[in-house]
Amino acid sequence: MTGSAALALAAALALVATVAVVMRPRGASTVDFYLAGQRVGVATNAFAICGDYFSAASFLGVAAAVYATGLDGAWYAVGFAAGFVPVLLFVAAPLRRFGEFSIPDFLGRRLGSETVRLVAVGVVQLVILSYLVPQTVGSGITWELLVGEGVLGLDPYATGILASTAVVTVLVAFGGMRGTTWTQAVQFLLLLGALVWLAATVVAEGFHYGEAVESISSVPLDNPAGSTDGLTPEQSALHPGEPAVFGEPGARYGGLGQFALIVTLAMGTAGLPHVMNRYFTSPTGTAARTTTVWVLCLAGIFYSLAVMLGTAARDLIPAAVADRPWLAELTVDGVLRVPEHALPVLGRIFGEDAGLGVVAAGALVAVLSTIAGLLLAAAASWGHDVYERHINPRATQRQAVLAGRVTTLVTACAAAGLGLAMRPESFAAATPSIVATMVTWAFAVAGSALTPVFVLAIWWRRTTAAGAVAGMVAGLVVAVGMFTAGALTSGGLLREVLVTPTLLAAPVAVVTAVVVSRRTTPPADVERSWQTMHGTAADRRAERIARLMLAERRAARRWRRARR
Repeated sequence: MTGSAALALAAALALVATVAVVMRPRGASTVDFYLAGQRVGVATNAFAICGDYFSAASFLGVAAAVYATGLDGAWYAVGFAAGFVPVLLFVAAPLRRFGEFSIPDFLGRRLGSETVRLVAVGVVQLVILSYLVPQTVGSGITWELLVGEGVLGLDPYATGILASTAVVTVLVAFGGMRGTTWTQAVQFLLLLGALVWLAATVVAEGFHYGEAVESISSVPLDNPAGSTDGLTPEQSALHPGEPAVFGEPGARYGGLGQFALIVTLAMGTAGLPHVMNRYFTSPTGTAARTTTVWVLCLAGIFYSLAVMLGTAARDLIPAAVADRPWLAELTVDGVLRVPEHALPVLGRIFGEDAGLGVVAAGALVAVLSTIAGLLLAAAASWGHDVYERHINPRATQRQAVLAGRVTTLVTACAAAGLGLAMRPESFAAATPSIVATMVTWAFAVAGSALTPVFVLAIWWRRTTAAGAVAGMVAGLVVAVGMFTAGALTSGGLLREVLVTPTLLAAPVAVVTAVVVSRRTTPPADVERSWQTMHGTAADRRAERIARLMLAERRAARRWRRARR
């Protein structure tokens, strides 16, 4: 790693660490540790949610999927961004009004059942682990390209995984939700800044998106075939026997497969624990909804840039190989062996080693930010929902926070271990982007097992504890079963649907939950819960108090300025 690249990475990490230390929680209460005292403003929370959500799959994975499969890769961007539409319409405000610490906490109190809480904890942990693993893989890939050297006898890939996991675990355990919120907000701004800089640079060098798509689409789409030395032409899934083209759908998915992918990503968002937990930190339901509007706007900007840069990499990298010997090791006939290298390679082409450092720092920041949110969600789930309620109901606030910190360590070790076992080269020939594809698994579990029950509990009075448990189990079993079958299927339409199972698994979960709920008794306090979630005088009073507090702060600032 050159001095300029090391400097860019060190500066980014130093900034993040400083923010975590300065903004750490001052008290030892669980509300401070898990929810930042429920005083996070709209803009700050929106930036933090983006830092949570725009992970390695978004920064590296979307551009990589577009680079490898053209228009089919852009469906990842569509699905990731569209996921916040149902959150805005159906989840954000009612969830915040009801309150609590986590999804299992919400379901347990809403349905009056500890069984629901514990089943939800199990599903949440599976989602968290499924989401954590691709983040660790992304950190290994980035370290491998940026540093290229390992420590203590480890190879660069393993070193990247262990180093990034260790750093973020310490920051989360030390900073809690308050420190993590501000670090994630700063991390998102760094991430967006890296994308904007790279996009502005390639445009200034003469890149035109429309012309590039037309040029790339004039020849068949080829990709490296695993570990071989040649390129393999992609066959169109929509037009059998014809070659795939960059600017047309079908390079990886057929029509049903494309639809199933978007549904899986869009529905999965509302069940992601690390994202939904952030809504509990908003002061009011209205603030939670406004935050989601901000996130939708930021997501549109972010993913538009990612798609454009994936296209730019496919167009510009082949011509750069002749003048840059270092590219020969990363490419086969001008095509990158690892699609996730697309953005870092573009950064080095147009910014030399400093440019590589900026982009790689952005990628590692994306990884650290998302891992932080996931570890906090795991801590809330185990520390609050299991330890405080079942293992040690008489725990002090300090003991409960300590349990959350221990949970972050255990979860991080499990994710790092799985990441070390999943080498990118093992999946290169089967997926457009290993990082984006692996994250899709987490979205599928969340969208199949959690989101259907979650939405029913918010919008259907008749939902019961037995129905929720049956729905979560049914959705999880169908999703995992389809995944397993998809892994054993060679290809074609059947495999496309099996590896994106929410299109089938979510309706199964809904039907199961409704049928069982119809045969069982709903909670006794369902009307009170309904009024709390969907707007009450108390909520409006809380919003008025929040506005008055904000007005008082502004008046106090004006008074202090006038005194100077």
